[in-house]
Amino acid sequence: MRILLVEDETPIANFIRDGLREEGFAVDVADNGRAGLEMALGYLEEYDLLLLDWMLPGVSGIEICRQARKENTEVPIIFLTAKDTVDDAVFGLEAGANDYIRKPFAFEELLARIRVLLRSKDGKQQVFSCGDIEMNIETYRVTRGGEPVELTQKEFALLEYLLRNKGKVCRRTRIIEKVWDINFDHDTSVIDVYINFLRKKLDHPGEPSFVETIRGVGYRVNDEA
Repeated sequence: MRILLVEDETPIANFIRDGLREEGFAVDVADNGRAGLEMALGYLEEYDLLLLDWMLPGVSGIEICRQARKENTEVPIIFLTAKDTVDDAVFGLEAGANDYIRKPFAFEELLARIRVLLRSKDGKQQVFSCGDIEMNIETYRVTRGGEPVELTQKEFALLEYLLRNKGKVCRRTRIIEKVWDINFDHDTSVIDVYINFLRKKLDHPGEPSFVETIRGVGYRVNDEA
């Protein structure tokens, strides 16, 4: 899952960015309104959620929200704001935001709000499967044949992306954009390394891998593994 964070206060931006990355999200950060607007509109289809500070230099969070909403009616948007009146909240929601959180806030509350919006976006499905491999997003649990499989955060994020796109070819460029940061070194060989990690942990010896390599393109989940 990829999130765009637009926040001009560096300590707050770093705090949120680091916390979300620890939770397995890929996070891009803009420190002013103009850069945030360019990133939001230029890569809007790549983002699963926008986190917007309300008061930003250059372009306000409200304007970014309005412009983004014109282009995409579904992407969840959360305002980060020091404003605390009912009128402010109504104004932000009417601009197109799904939610807002008042500063200062606990990271756990922000994370919970993000997960609620992402869950609403995807519907009720929080469990994905491939053969006897099962992944529960809510409980952060992966099993194969009922037996638990321990994955790192990045392995979990990669597996989630593959299972969400089961039956489709997951192109390498899309994987690097969705699972890693957009400015990540574009040597995508890191994907091969993590695919191998997943295969070692989830494949059965002597049986076809649950991840099929599409040479020169990317990977596809094999539902018959």
